[in-house]
Amino acid sequence: MKITKTSPITGKPNTREINVTAEQLLEWKRGALIQSAMPHISPQDREFIMTGSTPEDWAQMFSEEGE
Repeated sequence: MKITKTSPITGKPNTREINVTAEQLLEWKRGALIQSAMPHISPQDREFIMTGSTPEDWAQMFSEEGE
């Protein structure tokens, strides 16, 4: 399923193809832990669904922190 979220770091929309169903997303939105509702997806994909942050956003945040 294609999921589009806005990055909290850049403010830009990002779309990722993530192997989840509408039912799994609904289960999470209704309060299930995301790792329980979607145990098969990567931590990066779970983070993207929850916050809109991409691995590139994390790299940017941490590279600037050390400067």
